[in-house]
Formats: sequence, structure tokens, C-alpha cells
Amino acid sequence: MLDEIDVVSPKTRSPLHLHQDSLISDMGEHYPVINRIPRFVPLENYASSFGLQWNAYRRTQLDSYTGLPISKSRLTRLAGGSLDIFKEKNVLEAGCGAGRFTEIMLQEGANVFAVDISTAVEANYLNCNAYPNYFVCQADILELPLLPEQFDVVVCVGVIQHTPDPERSIRVLCSHVKPGGLLILDHYTYGYSTTPIRRFLRSFLQNRTKEYTMNFIQTLCRVLWPSHKILYRTKDNRVMRKIRPLLLYWSPVVDYQDAYPELDDNLLFEWATLDTHDTLTDCYKHLRSAEQIHEHLEASGMVEIVTLYAGNGVEARARKPLGY
Repeated sequence: MLDEIDVVSPKTRSPLHLHQDSLISDMGEHYPVINRIPRFVPLENYASSFGLQWNAYRRTQLDSYTGLPISKSRLTRLAGGSLDIFKEKNVLEAGCGAGRFTEIMLQEGANVFAVDISTAVEANYLNCNAYPNYFVCQADILELPLLPEQFDVVVCVGVIQHTPDPERSIRVLCSHVKPGGLLILDHYTYGYSTTPIRRFLRSFLQNRTKEYTMNFIQTLCRVLWPSHKILYRTKDNRVMRKIRPLLLYWSPVVDYQDAYPELDDNLLFEWATLDTHDTLTDCYKHLRSAEQIHEHLEASGMVEIVTLYAGNGVEARARKPLGY
């Protein structure tokens, strides 16, 4: 575990001690350590589809895999223009996924305490465990195994909209920021691309097994992706210029050919399959405005609040005042 970070029972706040393959509290609570990762929630939960997704595509969005600074550029923007804020700081990454941002913060010299409710922690561990200033566990944002106010920076990207209660999630995240520390987050906003076919497929897949859903979406993408490629390559044609917007609207496949043309064909297909699965299988998909996020950060006691429409919707930064 990282130095100076107290890990406690999420239920009783009792200190935990490692004994064989479990973390044990003085209250007699046991939390298993499986594959070197402490588990504070059941392996299967409402985010299980995300766990399957990130283990199937554990390297797809890593800058170290693509050779491009896509994740670094996004994190830099979220951080306000510089990654220096992470150097030698204790950082809580809530909802770490496979580690696309974890590895960037580690490279910048942060001490990262990474958490995810899903088995994505296994992909994160495989991608990031070589760094000495790193720890990961499987836990719920709403019941973290941590005492409050231990982190200089708390980062939560691509996550809050998928939790049962975004406002409560934000309050909990604020509670883990040290006085003077920084919170960085984002959230889907109104106008998020929920087309009729995506709404239908998301409803259809909600009660299927995660294995069925993954196979269904992989097959769907293999069938539809050639059409996406053809229409992108002929997009300057007068006729195709009219047809392509129709395809992008009616196809459920997420297409990054315009956003990231620097990715090669194989990576574009991987990103398409990964994010099509992401958008069709989430249990929760909340939407909030920049004003709503700002109001809730303010109600949670944060200051120097910046909210703007960027990235996947709303991006926000806020600081906890000294002496709060």
C-alpha cells in the first residue's frame, strides 16, 4: 500500500491488516486479496460489463500502446493545462478502468491509489504494477476503504454518470480531498448521443449475460465497420457526403475516424468495439449540465470551481479550501 495512506474497512472504518490472503480488521472483518488485489465488493456487480470490457481491451486506449498522446492530452486539459499538479502528490483515481490515465499520472511522478468497482482492476494491475508508487483495489466509490481528506488530488474521469447517484458520488469524492487539494472530474451532459437504435439495443441487452452482450457487440461491429470505413474514405464524394451522416446516426457503432484519424485501422476498430460496448451496456447513464455540476460542487464546500462543456460533456475542477 502507498505510504501515508490509511486503508480501513469501508463499513466500520477499522484499520486493516494483511494476513495471508485477506485484509482483516480488529472487528473481525475479512476482505479477500485475489490476484494481489484487495476486493471490498463482490466480483460481480452492476458494473460487471465494464470489467469484462476493460479486460478484453486492456491496452486499447493506453498511450503506451497507441504511440499517441490521446489520453495525455485529455488529462492535461482536465487538469487545467499542466500535468505538474501530479508530481510527488498522493492521487486517488476513482474509477480507474484499465489505466489509460493511471499510467500517465504515474509517469508524471504521482503516487496513485487506483480504485474501480469492476474487475477492470485486474487489467489496471497488469498495465501499471511495474510502478513502485502504485496501489489498486476493487471497491465502490460510495464506500471507499479510506479515511477522509488523504489525497492532494482526486481524479474521476468517465465514471460518475455510471454510478447510482452522481450527486452522492461527488460529495464522497470531495470528502477525500485534502484541504487545499484539487478534485478533477467529468460527466455526460444533455444532448449525449442516445439515438433510437442505441436506446433500443441498450434496452435489449440490459438483462443479458455479459458474455452474450460482448459477443453480440463484437459481431455487430465486425458486420457494420466495413461500411463505416468505406463511407469515411469516400466522404469527399458529393453523394457519400450526404449518405455518411445518415449512417453515423442510424448505426449503433461508435466511430472515431473523424476524431482520431491518426489511429491505424486496427486501433480504430478496437476503439469502435470498446466504446460501442461501453455505451450499450452501462447500467446507469445520468446526464447533468455544467450549471448542475457547479452547484453541487459549491454545495459540497468546494471553491475555485471551473466547469465547461468539453470532452464527453462537462469537465470540472474544484479546490477544497484550507481550513475547511
